[in-house]
Amino acid sequence: MHPTRKAAVTSAALLAVATAVAGCESGSTTTESAGSSRPGCPTVFAAAEKAVKKAEDVNAPWTGPTTGPKAVPGKTIVYVAQTLSNPGVAGVAKGVEEAAKVLGWRVRTINGSGTPDGIKAAFSEALALEPSGIVVSGFDPESTAQQVRRAEAAGIPLVGWHAVTVPGPSRTPKLFSNITTKVEDVAKISADWIIARSNGRAGVVLFTDTSIPFAKRKSELIKKELATCAEVSLLSYENIPIPEANSRTIEEVSSLLSRFGSQWTHSVAINDLYFDHAGPALRAAGKQGADAPFNIGAGDGDPSAFQRINSKQFQAATVPEPLSEQGWQIIDEFNRSFAGEPASGYVAPAHITTAANSGGALSWDSEGYRQAYRKIWDK
Repeated sequence: MHPTRKAAVTSAALLAVATAVAGCESGSTTTESAGSSRPGCPTVFAAAEKAVKKAEDVNAPWTGPTTGPKAVPGKTIVYVAQTLSNPGVAGVAKGVEEAAKVLGWRVRTINGSGTPDGIKAAFSEALALEPSGIVVSGFDPESTAQQVRRAEAAGIPLVGWHAVTVPGPSRTPKLFSNITTKVEDVAKISADWIIARSNGRAGVVLFTDTSIPFAKRKSELIKKELATCAEVSLLSYENIPIPEANSRTIEEVSSLLSRFGSQWTHSVAINDLYFDHAGPALRAAGKQGADAPFNIGAGDGDPSAFQRINSKQFQAATVPEPLSEQGWQIIDEFNRSFAGEPASGYVAPAHITTAANSGGALSWDSEGYRQAYRKIWDK
């Protein structure tokens, strides 16, 4: 375990003991609810609290693959990014580049700039380079169906990152593997965090981008889990496309504050970047960084999200994708494809990061993944 995480574990353990003692002495609760100490939905609350405690555990040893083919030399990968302004997409790109360097492979990253035409042009440019493999990162392959068919005809394997709603191989569209945590797990634990922290009583705003199937499904699952607690109300379902988040979020947040006032106690977004843009509007309304609404990002856990969480500036938690680790997994999946072996099938577990367990870190990845992949590749 990293020293910072070990320190965080120790601090968290001491805090838990102190809280437990206080609870026994005064009947207090560790939630943020200002209402009754009795949870709004006792059974659901108890299950949510248990799930959140497990997800906040920072001692997460590597549970991914430990066997596989040795490194296949001399490959070239093109990383087609939905937009490099999406911190998750950019973070995975860095992981891909780092892992490819270990194998002596070349990587080219092409930015789709977040528009349908830009993504199609980037994918077409990738095909023209005749690479060994192409990464489909952060966009729906169906939106580039013609390019996907051309890749298949040319025998170029595709590996996705948040490209379809489920992890692993995909037949339609054809992907050797899609790398992501399970959207069901991320959605559920994000909603559970709100239920647990609010003592089962919350007014929630949900930010999403319904143009991305993965994001739309995630937000629908979050709604479903929040609805299991009768005293948690979904105040608003805000559809703001990620490429427009910078221009639209401030205005939308100002409107939400005007409409709901103190009823708005918690927020959840399909991507942390919404809270980067929400901060100025909340600050302009006189909110302090640690005030309600308490915000959780259901992905991606980029460094800026960790900075906001660590400094308690308008974001309380994130369910981070292990971005660098997933970049390494993408390279490993390509290596398996080139060696004629099946995909690994590995799916990283959902984790929750807060100021209490981050240890001051700016990312989350399982322990030991670099060593594990190097051992597989014999590098």
